[in-house]
Amino acid sequence: MKFSNLIACAAALSVSFMTAGCSSLLSSTSFTRDISYTDTGVHRPDEFPILHATGYALISRQPGKTEAEREIMAMRASKIEAYRELTEQVNGLYLKSATVLSGNTRQVRDSVSTEVEGFVHGARVIRQYPAGDTYATELELDTKIIYDLYDIRGAL
Repeated sequence: MKFSNLIACAAALSVSFMTAGCSSLLSSTSFTRDISYTDTGVHRPDEFPILHATGYALISRQPGKTEAEREIMAMRASKIEAYRELTEQVNGLYLKSATVLSGNTRQVRDSVSTEVEGFVHGARVIRQYPAGDTYATELELDTKIIYDLYDIRGAL
């Protein structure tokens, strides 16, 4: 697939956000109905939702010799977790599940794994703060920024 086609596909996915069931969406859920797809991309929607994500990390579980080092590591880990949450909202989540049953239909093993991969452009840190032994990072992503970034590149 050509790079320009890949960007166009990513733009269509990023702008549509797969909003079904997304509880972090602050704007109207009619957003997905307002988008019209064409062979060349996505038409500008009437409104752009703002996505929010929060990541958490335990300070005491971080590597480091001092409390300050562990807090810095928790700060970083919580930011990465918040970006993962935004990536799930923008690009979706791959879910793989398996259940193993014995001959008498007794459940022997059940496993679920998830994977997320994608790009998040234009997110900004709203707040970072310790809360007891936990460090939290709150991110915000204005979807209009994503639309504008792809529009500037000529991908829409």
